[in-house]
Amino acid sequence: MSQPRRSRLIILFWRFHRWIFDISNGRIGSTLMGHKVLKLTTTGRHSGEPRAILIYYFLYQTSYVIVASNLGSEHHPAWYLNLRENPAAEIQIGKERINVEARTAIAEEREKVWSAIIKAEESYITYQDQTMRQFPLVILDLIKFRP
Repeated sequence: MSQPRRSRLIILFWRFHRWIFDISNGRIGSTLMGHKVLKLTTTGRHSGEPRAILIYYFLYQTSYVIVASNLGSEHHPAWYLNLRENPAAEIQIGKERINVEARTAIAEEREKVWSAIIKAEESYITYQDQTMRQFPLVILDLIKFRP
């Protein structure tokens, strides 16, 4: 199967998008082509350093959901591997920063979430068809702090 190609132009666009998001503190760049975007900050599984990306997200019940599609690549994205190692993360939606705990949807929950996602964004079907790997659907649950 052909792998997605990340051209220099696409890489530069992503970097520019992230730069705009960061300097505007999330006021600019929180939507892209009609999709909601969040900033996900994980802990690097090897470095222990913060690693941040911008990614489309979906709402499902009371949680945020992101798709580890990696543009249809045969490999999981680094951020997903980081979350498997350490599920505690931070998301930023607009100016709001939220502590979350990540988990991968499985079984019946995964099917329900996947149906909702492809109903909202059919391009994930095309990405899924490019690989034998089933995309992990990552549920980002809010961490509730006790006083």
